[in-house]
Amino acid sequence: MQEIIAFITLGIAVAFLIKKFFFKKKKSDKNCGSDNCGCN
Repeated sequence: MQEIIAFITLGIAVAFLIKKFFFKKKKSDKNCGSDNCGCN
């Protein structure tokens, strides 16, 4: 039972980190586009 809970917790933590990095990339792209800095 503890192993199942540990794997679920690990999965949630990994998913949270992946979302965090993707949201940072999306925010930086949006900020770059709104500032018209020519990063595209």
